[in-house]
Order: sequence, then C-alpha cells, then structure tokens
Amino acid sequence: MTNNKGLIVITGPSGVGKGTIVKKLLEGNQNLWLSISATTRLPRKGEVNGKDYFFLNKEEFQDLVADNGFIEWAEFADNCYGTPKKEVQNQLSRGKSVILEIELEGARQVRDSFPQGFQIFIAPPSLKELETRIRERGTDTEEAILKRLTRAKLELKAQCEFNASVVNDDLDIAVLEIKRLIQS
Repeated sequence: MTNNKGLIVITGPSGVGKGTIVKKLLEGNQNLWLSISATTRLPRKGEVNGKDYFFLNKEEFQDLVADNGFIEWAEFADNCYGTPKKEVQNQLSRGKSVILEIELEGARQVRDSFPQGFQIFIAPPSLKELETRIRERGTDTEEAILKRLTRAKLELKAQCEFNASVVNDDLDIAVLEIKRLIQS
C-alpha cells in the first residue's frame, strides 16, 4: 500500500476499535509508523511501556508539557495523554506516514499545529454497541464506563469536523475503507 498522507489522525470514542483498526493498517506496511502516546494512566494487563504507551507519572508528564514536548495533549477520564513531538517529526522527515491514534481534543490540537494532516473519525454502529464493546473489555469500573459513554455522545457530534468518517460495524470493511482514504 502506498501512502499519500503524511500525518494521519485516527480518533473516535473509547471502545470504537481504533487500536484494532490501526494494528490492521500497520500489518505488512513499512511506510506507516504508529506514534506511541504518553499517558499518566496505569498500564492495562499485557501493556508494555515504550510499546503500547510511555507510562509517565503526572510530574513527568507536566515537565514535558512545560518543555513543549508534545504535539498535542489532553486530559481524559482523569488521566493525561499526549503525543511526543520529536519522534513524529523524525519519522515524517524520513518520508513515512505517521498515524496518531488519539482522542478528540488531541485531534483538534493537531489540526491547529499540522493543518495538512488527514483526520479520520471512527464511529460505532450505535451507542448500544459501543457500550457492549466497552463492557466486554472488562478493564473499566462502572463509573469509568459511564464517563466514557457520556464523552462518546459528545464526540459523535464532532464527526463533521474530520476529513472523513468511517463506521466500524464490520472491522474488515472499515479497514479497507481507511486504506482507500489513506491512498487517495
């Protein structure tokens, strides 16, 4: 797959399948590079520091914010998330397309700092299906689930802000649609 986009932002509500879609996009594609985000949340079972996220404490995160070390950052579900700037710039300068898998507020910040980036919103087939997916992960408390669903309702209203919107009803079809968007 040839990539014609430099910076590709993929966002959507928590539980919509962003991570799964990105993994499929990266399979066998040496021209795509996934930016690893930093977060202050604790690792989930099986997550590895430096591979899944850079797990930082709040002080370390705030030091990077103060040093202008993030392309974007936001607070979500009582934790901070950010995209470290240096490596993204290195990969873009090497001619690779860089994928940022980030939340809505981060996508808005990237739009300001990288207006030439291509932004894709991943939507669930329905809020009920999204709730099912979040609950089936088994990683969140009831309070966190309710926060994620409340946030999802707001995020879904922002779909029109993006270059494209793809409904993740069937994973393979959603991945094919995103590949087509990246190539065009």
